[in-house]
Amino acid sequence: MAGHGKVRIGILGAARIARQFVEANAGSTAIEIAGVAARDVARAEAFASDLGIARVYESYEALLAAPEVEAIYLPLPNSLHAEWAIKATAAGKHVLSEKPLAANEAEAKAMFAAARAAGVHLVEAYPYLAQPQTLKAREIMRAGTLGRPRLIRTSFGVQIADLSDIRYDPKLAGGALMDAGSYAVSMLRVMAGERPTRVTATPAWAQTGVDHTMLASLEFASGLVGQIAASFVTAYHRHAHIACEEGIVETTYLNHPPIGGPPTVHVRRGRTATAEAETITCAGGNGFRYEADAFAAMLREGAGHWNGASEQESLDIAATLAAILESARAGKPVDIAA
Repeated sequence: MAGHGKVRIGILGAARIARQFVEANAGSTAIEIAGVAARDVARAEAFASDLGIARVYESYEALLAAPEVEAIYLPLPNSLHAEWAIKATAAGKHVLSEKPLAANEAEAKAMFAAARAAGVHLVEAYPYLAQPQTLKAREIMRAGTLGRPRLIRTSFGVQIADLSDIRYDPKLAGGALMDAGSYAVSMLRVMAGERPTRVTATPAWAQTGVDHTMLASLEFASGLVGQIAASFVTAYHRHAHIACEEGIVETTYLNHPPIGGPPTVHVRRGRTATAEAETITCAGGNGFRYEADAFAAMLREGAGHWNGASEQESLDIAATLAAILESARAGKPVDIAA
């Protein structure tokens, strides 16, 4: 499916995050924003005018039918990802879908199956995964010099006080877990290198019926245990702590560092408190730009250039998110099938 020149991307929805994606990729040498569609044409026109996008399509369907559009950036609410990713791939478009890819593993499997049937790429958008900071942490873990990971904790909190925000809407698959928690789950899964087998969740519920805070313990077949935390009622924080047999990795996993200084990965090599410690300073920058560059490189040069979540990682993330929610509602542990 390799082509030439910039990848021409259509924006399926005029969401706030779509605006950030377009702004981050202004002047990109890898992608070009070919057009935008929204439920309300007037909203799409205002979005295009603000951001210098040349073309507005009268509907999502019109954008998907446009031959000049090669790929879709999908920033619609969580509950709509599966429907529109499948429609986009059926139309022959590659898809960069905002996280979480799907509400559950069955939806995610259907989405990937549709992409394979159409001969196009579908990937889940986590800007932090394309950051040099996260790539360095992943490289250290894959090297195996710290031994096996035994305990991983990932946390992401952000203050969202407005209960009318769509992230509090149960009909749109809202909640702290499905928003901030999808990052925490993805980071834990990527660093663990394996799928969890059981989860136990402790939620705190908002008035709208979704979780405003979620804590979950994850068990793995290897003996690794993990813990994720996500919240809409705390001050901003986003950290990962990975304790291995022979050392420790600590890092933030930000979409767009630096926030509070250059992005770093802290490594302690050894079992004791006095073991050798190293702070690795990484390049920062806008994660949407890194992500779009990797997406374009995948389409133009091959799948090996994608440095975000793999298909298996995305399937595992979807299964884990669904199991955590099930555990939270049922008040008991939930097993995840292999």
